[in-house]
Amino acid sequence: MSTLVLPAPAKLNLFLHITGQREDGYHLLQTVFQFIDLADEITCTLNPSGEIRRLSSLEGVDPSDDLVVKAARLLKEKAQLDLGVDIFVEKKLPMGGGLGGGSSDAATVLHACNKLWECGKTDAELAEMGLQLGADVPVFVHGFSAWAEGVGEELTPVSPLESWYVVISPNVTLSTAEIFSREGLTRDCDSIKIAAFLQGQGCNVFEPEARKMSSEISEALDWLAQFAPSRLTGSGSCLFAPFDSQDKAVEVVHQVPLQWRGFVAKGMNQSPLKIALQH
Repeated sequence: MSTLVLPAPAKLNLFLHITGQREDGYHLLQTVFQFIDLADEITCTLNPSGEIRRLSSLEGVDPSDDLVVKAARLLKEKAQLDLGVDIFVEKKLPMGGGLGGGSSDAATVLHACNKLWECGKTDAELAEMGLQLGADVPVFVHGFSAWAEGVGEELTPVSPLESWYVVISPNVTLSTAEIFSREGLTRDCDSIKIAAFLQGQGCNVFEPEARKMSSEISEALDWLAQFAPSRLTGSGSCLFAPFDSQDKAVEVVHQVPLQWRGFVAKGMNQSPLKIALQH
């Protein structure tokens, strides 16, 4: 096997609370990650020369700073190998939208290189490496919908309803650093239990601040809320609403105003990457 083509799926945060802050500045979270069937596509080809090369371009991101390159380098270092890899990323997920695209791409590259280089690393070992790249990487490595705590790395499998979603990208980006630093952000939510979430409790604490930072996000949330309860994912800027059938979701997405990008996605409690790796 010299080439692998694998998906790097998006995620939604079905709710997102901040319950405190560690001494190192990282925020403590409670959230539920669920995958959707929209994904970047990543092609990894064995490079016997030992080089790690990103063949695709990503606007504003130098190859050496790209998480996919960092992921391959990290695994190579840990496995003490002389092999390399050529990486091509076909981007389908909006960048900076809270859908986890960069973290997901990194997780897919870890899995792809683990197979191509025959490293034999377990999911737990890959997830531990992934945490060095970003707090969201482990959930993409493990590939199951999860209740997450800590900085997002303490994962417990959960099985929320696999709804159909309308996802809207309002074509604006929010600075993650800026929204985390805003004075009005709620950072002291009481911890809730999984059972409380499954009964409908929980919100996204970034939503009020995202509304203040972007009228587009505020308008999109209100527009989508006409049809079903809408919610921000991650720290934005994408937002979503659940529907109980594909037909209903398609009907709504056809009405999305032209200034926004809307699409229909299926919730998945096992990620498309995990399914692909099993074949």
